[in-house]
Amino acid sequence: MSAAVPAPLFSVVSPVYQAALLLNELVTRIERELTTLSPDYEIILVDDGSQDESWAGIQHQAARNPRIKGLRLSRNFGQHHALTAGLDLAQGQWVVVMDCDLQDQPEEIGRLYRKALEGYDVVLASRQQRQDTWLKTTLSKAFYRLLSYLTDTRQDPQVANFGIYHQRVITRVGQLRESIRYFPTMVGWVGFRQTTLPVQHAAAGRPGTYSLRRRLRLATDVLLAHSDKPLRLTACLGLLLSAGAFMLGLLSLVRFWLGQITVPGYASLIISISFFSGLIILVLGIVGLYVGKTFEQVRNRPLYIVRDTTCEPLAYENPV
Repeated sequence: MSAAVPAPLFSVVSPVYQAALLLNELVTRIERELTTLSPDYEIILVDDGSQDESWAGIQHQAARNPRIKGLRLSRNFGQHHALTAGLDLAQGQWVVVMDCDLQDQPEEIGRLYRKALEGYDVVLASRQQRQDTWLKTTLSKAFYRLLSYLTDTRQDPQVANFGIYHQRVITRVGQLRESIRYFPTMVGWVGFRQTTLPVQHAAAGRPGTYSLRRRLRLATDVLLAHSDKPLRLTACLGLLLSAGAFMLGLLSLVRFWLGQITVPGYASLIISISFFSGLIILVLGIVGLYVGKTFEQVRNRPLYIVRDTTCEPLAYENPV
């Protein structure tokens, strides 16, 4: 086994999907920024099952610069699973997480690092004047508002993955191996001293790869994975409806005794049956979603499968 080498000061991890045309600019800008901070860095690019020439581009960059490491997953596992693969490989004392579409600007890394040196373990980039479509921004705000309510924690729609994290934070996040991955909520859960820093948000360098259907599915998974509040709200709704039905039953009985009801109401009967049948199906559906997610977790499948890599595992010394 080769001797241990000092761990780098910085690791930059970026999941890559259908971004072959952006790789050269992405890597060039990251290198330019990191070299102003320290020559001791690594860049980890994770190809999440791209169908274009992204992997060839990653191989080219890795051959040009030994500090660049590439992982190629066996299929498209999703952004947050690909991010997990990169974080599992990252050894830097400080880990920068950013998307590959250049909306997260590499030129902000230095500012994030200097803010972290003030005594923070996590500095999250707060995107000012988001350069997204109206629909995406609106859905994002609605999702984070709902997530805040269901998890009883404050969720900022201006904050996503982009930020700098101390290795101790990344180590703890790496110990969370649940199958539903959502990096921002996992970072919030592990704690440590966190803050935000306003950054400029650029327009995406390529069309969005997340369809509305995929966004809604991710939102549902995150809500179910990080909160049992829907179940508790459903139970409260059931109690309220039961209490209301009991009161209506008493009222109907009193009216019957008083002779005010002579002909049974067909319409009210059908409406009641339809309403409560739909409610039962809704409750069963919510419970079924939780059961399905539990089944998915107990199967204990790997979070990702690496098909190819441009680097051999290195024995690093533990960062201070």
